[in-house]
Amino acid sequence: MGLGRRNQVFYQMAQEAAPLTLVIAGANGGLGYAFLHLLLGVTAAQRGIQNLPLPAETDTSLLPLLPPIRRIYALHRHPAPDLHTDAQTDPRIIPLQIDLSDDQALKQLHHHIEGPVHGIINATGLLHNTDFTPEKRLQEVQRETLEANFTANAINHILLIEALLPKLNRHGALLLASLSARVGSIEDNQLGGWYAYRASKAALNQLVRTTAIELKRLNPASICVALHPGTTDTSLSKPFQTRLAKDKLFSPEFAAGALLKVIAHLSPHESGRFFAWDGKQIPW
Repeated sequence: MGLGRRNQVFYQMAQEAAPLTLVIAGANGGLGYAFLHLLLGVTAAQRGIQNLPLPAETDTSLLPLLPPIRRIYALHRHPAPDLHTDAQTDPRIIPLQIDLSDDQALKQLHHHIEGPVHGIINATGLLHNTDFTPEKRLQEVQRETLEANFTANAINHILLIEALLPKLNRHGALLLASLSARVGSIEDNQLGGWYAYRASKAALNQLVRTTAIELKRLNPASICVALHPGTTDTSLSKPFQTRLAKDKLFSPEFAAGALLKVIAHLSPHESGRFFAWDGKQIPW
């Protein structure tokens, strides 16, 4: 991955005149919260500040990779008291409660964000809720399930980027990373099932690819990728963990750290691709 250190996204970000502004969507979820703490904890540790202790599983090789951070807008849908408590400890955290499926709220979002935004990590997603679980058979496919999955896993991702387009960095490093899933790969689909989730993640992957093409015209230094975190111990995967080997289930901190290392080694020529937590490219 990459064409040398100078082409990698975090190196380019470190060359910016001022520390970075990032947006994390789903910041109160398992992976989003882990991203937040790793980014701020590692960059604080770089400066000898311990206001946000590093998780025990933190890969210390991240320390020289991450650029300085000015602020992270932590987007959350539901009340998130932990985020607000963290913000009192580290003023770089700016919690913003927003429902990404609310078009009016999205239209106003850029008014609450001070740009330029150098990166968006979208860790939102849906696999199941109290009303449905992933389909095992064609007879279980329902319109409501399809619509819910496509909204959460694809539509909300692209509309967030559109809403923040006026704030995106146009003259330097820019990262847009959406959490996808290996089951969204059409070529990799050998088992079937999970119709709504698979299709919505495949749609997200197409949106990522198309966005990467357009952003490259606006900012040649931009990187837009889909990322697969592996099976992570969060509420999304909880009902499906019983038959999983322990070494195949990642903590949020491990998964977020692995993905940050993948991101750190990306170069603009790799924009529009789909990567797993171990850095391997996944076919569309």
